[in-house]
Amino acid sequence: MPDRIHLAVALDGTGWHPAAWREPSARPTELASARYWRDLAATADSGGILFATIEDALSLGGRSFEPGAETRRDRARGRLDAVLVASFLAPATRRLGLVPTVTTAHPEPFHLATGLQTLDHVSRGRAGVRIVAGSTPQERANFGRRADGPTVRPASGRIEDDPAIVAAFREAGEVADVIRRLADSWEDDAIVRDLESGRFLDRDRVHNVEFAGEFFSITGASIVPRSPQGTPLVTALAHQTVPYRLAAEHADLVYVTPSDAAAVAGILNEIADAADAVRTLDEPLRVFTDLLVLVEETPAAAASAFARLQDRAPLTTDARVVVGTADDVVDELRALAEAGVDGVRLRPARLPADLEAIANRVVPRAAAAGILLPDDGAPTLRERLGLPRLASRYARQEVGA
Repeated sequence: MPDRIHLAVALDGTGWHPAAWREPSARPTELASARYWRDLAATADSGGILFATIEDALSLGGRSFEPGAETRRDRARGRLDAVLVASFLAPATRRLGLVPTVTTAHPEPFHLATGLQTLDHVSRGRAGVRIVAGSTPQERANFGRRADGPTVRPASGRIEDDPAIVAAFREAGEVADVIRRLADSWEDDAIVRDLESGRFLDRDRVHNVEFAGEFFSITGASIVPRSPQGTPLVTALAHQTVPYRLAAEHADLVYVTPSDAAAVAGILNEIADAADAVRTLDEPLRVFTDLLVLVEETPAAAASAFARLQDRAPLTTDARVVVGTADDVVDELRALAEAGVDGVRLRPARLPADLEAIANRVVPRAAAAGILLPDDGAPTLRERLGLPRLASRYARQEVGA
């Protein structure tokens, strides 16, 4: 039996295929509705998925450097703020971890941190974040406060060949660091609620974060009391050396995109090398592989559906694409489990159709095959991943400790 793995899903609009909004099963007029997102979350929650990431971007064209991405009319456009969507979904779900995407280049790190701490409170310990470095020219234009940043992708395809992109990853690392520091700024027992003395807060147990970095500085404490997980789960997507190092230094979990199971070993080795060089967190970095999936009852039906989508708008993706039946997806999960990853994040090509197929057909088959880790009942997302709840770094040490 292979090592067991966790299963997550990545939610993005009408799905990860650009033509998915044209499918009969799609609900493109509901992308800005509460009901749409509640239905997606309910499907993932009842289907036994560990967590769902929620995509986000800061311009109509998403994170595309493609010319004309803002104005083209054959793509679904419009989205809700991912952190706010996750906060809305928290009381509507029971076990599902909620991991919104945040762009680190423009929102203030303090606001990001307090929003994520709030999400952890309202979800009772099921919050995470996927940090995204840098921004596109149109995203920068939407803010107008800074012009520095990449204008095109490097011709070589190598992140390290563009100093602006490398700087964006350094900035993302600072944001991740400050998210953790602000989460630690309140000790667990800072709120005393002493009715007799009239003292609500032990101010000595709320600590100013004194941070001065390359890109910003912070002096002060969070406005949000320490949350159930202590620190929300920090995750990042990585394809190359620079983002591998960002994840190794600052993240709890990294998403990777090998071409197949045979390519996993090389990525794991590169991540291990990065961790040896820069990681100071005590727990090993969890590694999840991304798969983009389209699932039908038969191989022929899946191939036909994918061909129809491709005729309308060809898919460009960094992830391996699996088009087939639930059993085909389970075979991929088995191979990845044997390759040594901790989990797989499935990107549904079509929403809600492929998410429903994952919950109703893929998960039961994978569980029956002994591939998936069962829900152990742990109350928080971090604990379900085997990560400890750490004490505040600012907590006073007991005498003699």
